[in-house]
Amino acid sequence: MGGRLELLLDQFDHAREMARVRLAGLGDEEYLWEPVPGCWSVRRRQEAVTPRAYGPGECVLDLGAPDIPGNEYAEVARQAAGGMTVARIADDWSVSVERVEEVLAHTGPPQPTATPVTTIAWRLGHLHSCFAGEWEWTFGARRRDPRLLVDFQPRAAPALDRFWTELDRWRASVATVTDEQLDTVGFSQYPYGSHADDRYVDVLAGDNLEFIHHMAEIALLRDLWRAGQPLP
Repeated sequence: MGGRLELLLDQFDHAREMARVRLAGLGDEEYLWEPVPGCWSVRRRQEAVTPRAYGPGECVLDLGAPDIPGNEYAEVARQAAGGMTVARIADDWSVSVERVEEVLAHTGPPQPTATPVTTIAWRLGHLHSCFAGEWEWTFGARRRDPRLLVDFQPRAAPALDRFWTELDRWRASVATVTDEQLDTVGFSQYPYGSHADDRYVDVLAGDNLEFIHHMAEIALLRDLWRAGQPLP
């Protein structure tokens, strides 16, 4: 049987292969389809509808005001229990210290947080940005702003081509990680998240989860799109 890295790589490879099959034939209209009003998507810079939309080129990725949603309260409690200061947690989530203290003081189940529906374009752009940023801050120079690494695309084909290329680079670099590095806290210094406070094996497990769950969402959006099209 293989070790931890082999297991994580095998999981990633299976997820990537399923993603390639599910994304075959993605067209521009479906890529940008907004199933409900108020969606987040990839937009021309002058058409952005969110206060923190980002990207280095003509198109940007929608991003709203920072907050800690109800489904992440447990993660904030985990960070505090693991020794992160309130100030460090606030910086991690880009919120105020008072907001973190409010979350930590909360008792009972948190109120559900309304989150926007996002398009296939947004989900692919988000994943691409995350993998590019993590590569830069783990295997790269650890200097460039993760928000400025991906030139978001308004068309499906070039977006997918660049996304698969990014995943190939990511996979090749992860395959070189040693067992000692897997146990190193802060092996990744990616600034958006708790990477600097986590063992790298835990970071990789989280990366796989992020990839799998967003690809599952994309697959469902494709099913809904197809169900709404007229029969040939």
